[in-house]
Amino acid sequence: MAAGSAWSGGLYVVLVLWIVTVTCSAEPGRRQISMQLYPSSHSTPQAGDLLHVRAVGDNDTLHFLFCSQGAPTLLLIHTNSTSSEVQVNWPEFVARNTSGSLKVEPESSLMYSSAVVFSRLLEYDDVNDTAEPTSDLFPPYDLQNFTWNPINLSEPMALLCGTDASFTNGSLCLQLSIFDSEGRGEAWPHLLHSVNSSQLEVWLDGIPARATQSRFLLEMHAVGEAYPLSTVDVYQSIDDEYTPSIFKVSQWVSSVNGSPDVLGYALWKPVAYRQARPALEDATPCRHSVPRAQSGSMVTASSGLIRGFFSDPKSMALNVSFGLAGEPFYNVTRFLSWTLLVGVGSPPVDSFSPLVVAIMAVGLGIPMIILLVGGIWLCIRKSKGASSASYEPIN
Repeated sequence: MAAGSAWSGGLYVVLVLWIVTVTCSAEPGRRQISMQLYPSSHSTPQAGDLLHVRAVGDNDTLHFLFCSQGAPTLLLIHTNSTSSEVQVNWPEFVARNTSGSLKVEPESSLMYSSAVVFSRLLEYDDVNDTAEPTSDLFPPYDLQNFTWNPINLSEPMALLCGTDASFTNGSLCLQLSIFDSEGRGEAWPHLLHSVNSSQLEVWLDGIPARATQSRFLLEMHAVGEAYPLSTVDVYQSIDDEYTPSIFKVSQWVSSVNGSPDVLGYALWKPVAYRQARPALEDATPCRHSVPRAQSGSMVTASSGLIRGFFSDPKSMALNVSFGLAGEPFYNVTRFLSWTLLVGVGSPPVDSFSPLVVAIMAVGLGIPMIILLVGGIWLCIRKSKGASSASYEPIN
């Protein structure tokens, strides 16, 4: 029996180690990342920055373009070539009066393109602490009118910060991160990313509130030629290992005529943070509105990148509001951060980590081994008892 128990235990340990090894070794392809400010230009234009990030895979290329000409915009272009390039006609691009000043070559390699425009920051006085913006909205901050600092590069990240003319201090910042392999963000909410995604962290730092009980909303536009991001799907998760107490993921997706195949996405968890280096108690919930169709001409006028690339853009817009009733107001810390993932193809799906898989395997496996060994022991004991109690004839 001891030998059988040892054999079962050894087999179980091997099985657990195999599960963990398989989970850890599922490594997708990597991408080669390069970053360039002002592509196709030999001088520094004066109308806002344009960053080009080229992420080359085994048989395709992702082009990320991050621009502060007008409202800050992230454009994602997916091509089926490893040699595709972005070309910019700078005089036309700066003039912002025609489309086609920014394009990808060869044009036949283009598979998908989508953009996210951060258009307005809205503030309201939540006098009754309901977290419902109604008629108490202040005049919005139009981000195309902000003064944007030069993009600060720290590969593979880029930081863009800007201020409104009315600010006495503080700023709104966007930090773009590009990934050459699968992994998770270093800071909360630790979003899972793939090689086909980028991450944008947006934060308000020290912006003066116009009321003691101010709350904020961020307005975003999704832009595409034919199929912009249109529907927000909210998924439940049973695992909050990486983002404690958050069991939902919101996915703003693009698909063809309701097809289950996803062309591109923007993904976030419904949580923001009230400190730059947050603890669990600094988390605050956030909500999104229903996406609504918007005028393509309106978003084209607000963003130089949209004007330069799209000839006939379609646009959907939504608001993300920060804080619920009873949550602390913005003035308590005067800081607010929120993280968004933007990519092509299907969004990455959270799964249990190898540590959790091992703990579950041990927790479920040990009782099974005890039951198995106990059952074998009972069978052996009954067998011995039956043989010793059987009738033996007298010679």
